Amino acid sequence: MKLWSLLGNSQKLDGGAMFGNAPKALWTRWMAADADNRIDLACRALLASPLNGKTVLFETGIGAFFPPPLRERYGVVEERHVLLDSLAQAGFGHEDVDVVVLSHLHFDHAGGLLAPWAEGRAPELLFPNATFVVGRDHFERARHPHPRDRASFIPELPALLEASGRLELVDGDHCAALGEAVRFHHSDGHTPGLLLAEIVGPEIVDGQAHGGVVFCADLIPGRPWVHVPITMGYDRCPERLIDEKQAFLEDKLARGVRLFFTHDPGCALAQVVRDAKGRFATAHEYPELHARPLAA
Repeated sequence: MKLWSLLGNSQKLDGGAMFGNAPKALWTRWMAADADNRIDLACRALLASPLNGKTVLFETGIGAFFPPPLRERYGVVEERHVLLDSLAQAGFGHEDVDVVVLSHLHFDHAGGLLAPWAEGRAPELLFPNATFVVGRDHFERARHPHPRDRASFIPELPALLEASGRLELVDGDHCAALGEAVRFHHSDGHTPGLLLAEIVGPEIVDGQAHGGVVFCADLIPGRPWVHVPITMGYDRCPERLIDEKQAFLEDKLARGVRLFFTHDPGCALAQVVRDAKGRFATAHEYPELHARPLAA
């Protein structure tokens, strides 16, 4: 099995929103802000092939489905569907993907499922041969969003996924499409029913899989958020998220599971470590992955 990090459309979002109650004097040590207080963010996907005999895409980024006014409002930089270009550079088309795993259905993680915007054209799903894997609790949230997060969802998307006949909703730690090859961790602090997909590592120690890779989604969007107290203004329940993150990182540190970041513009993959003060940090950072073996 090989792994690729695939860049989708990039964004510029308000730094204060991305760092919650952390003061600007702190977060600008990690990310520079422009004149509008916005920081650069990636929307990075992970491609694994063959995984359980299939070509699997973890997330799709924001894509290019927004009409021009909304693209500007949400800081989407490129007009074209960048993920499709990244897939092609890795030697794949969206038709080649057998499974798309979605941590959640916020537009910056699931918008890439849709064809690029065109005047007068209704939203249309790409990935015609893929099973779409989503957490059941989160799918219900997307169908019936709260006023606080309604703007984060694509209203037409749940119905499109259901109509495809290829939607698999996940309740437990595994799904039918990927079997034991992928283990799901669950989180509710950012949004109800967030799925954190771990590609199970090759080494078994005391009955536990070691050495895999986990897609951190919006539990840990990038390296600055590995620091446990740092949350986003977009998080539904920051205190709960902090508790979930603490347990999540303890587990990944103990089992040598590497972290894959979707929003970090400079880092795709890193090892979680503890620094001299006992805080979580990262080491062995990789800006991108090109046909990288899981165990490398």
